[in-house]
This record gives sequence, C-alpha cells and structure tokens, in this order.
Amino acid sequence: MGVTSRARVIEFPMNHSKELFIFAEAARHVSEIDEWLSQEPHELFSIARQWFTTFRQCGEDVDEIVHDGCPTACINGAAFGYVNVFTAHVNVGFFTGAFLPDPHKLLEGTGKRMRHVKIRPGIVLEAHALHELIEQAYVDVKGRAQQ
Repeated sequence: MGVTSRARVIEFPMNHSKELFIFAEAARHVSEIDEWLSQEPHELFSIARQWFTTFRQCGEDVDEIVHDGCPTACINGAAFGYVNVFTAHVNVGFFTGAFLPDPHKLLEGTGKRMRHVKIRPGIVLEAHALHELIEQAYVDVKGRAQQ
C-alpha cells in the first residue's frame, strides 16, 4: 500500500473521551482498499472484507482511508473503525472502543481509547454482537464529531 495518511487529533478541552482522529484525505470509496481486501490468504481476507463491508454500510456519510497499512472507516474524516489481517487472525478495531458498551465482552485491549475484536477462522463469533459494536462505534463517533 503506497498511501500514507496523516491524522490530526481534535481534542475537546477537559474531556479526553471526546478526542477524534481526523483524516482530511478520507474519501467515499478507496479502490486501494478493495485491492487490499482481495489479498491472500483468502480465509483471513474474506473475514476482513465481510467486516469492512459492514463498516461501509453504516451510513451514506461513511468515507475511508488506508491508515497504518489497513482499511479505516470514517465519518466525514473522523475515524471510527478499521480491519487488519495478521498471520492467524483478523482484528476489527474501534477508535473509541474504550467508551463503547460491550455486554458480550468481545472487545480486547487496554489503550486509552482504542479496542479491537480478534476473529480467528474456525472459532464461532457472536456476529450480531460485532454488528452492534460497529453500529455503536458509528453512532458514537458521529455524535462526537457533531459536538
């Protein structure tokens, strides 16, 4: 992937939970992401493709960018989720994951803001719960961006 994105963090005074990663270069549909999602191994990239498609379908205001080498979904440039493929699993990540309700306990990570869900081929995943997290992340960042 040849595109390098530059993010700027928008901070809201006295409340770190409202910080957003903004990518001015985000676009409605990035063909480079389609190419990335078509790589091998097919088993892992098909999982990534499925969940990035879910990000893309959240709303008409979803745009995207390649950030840190992986597809990132944004709302008018404000990042809310990403997918990344590793050797034996796929991460579906959330830029404000630390603030999302997670009643099914899918989220992993200990960062100040970000969390992810690991998906391994052959391991049963509560797909409806991950759909809910993606929708919540979309609504969360959309609300933060409008403040």
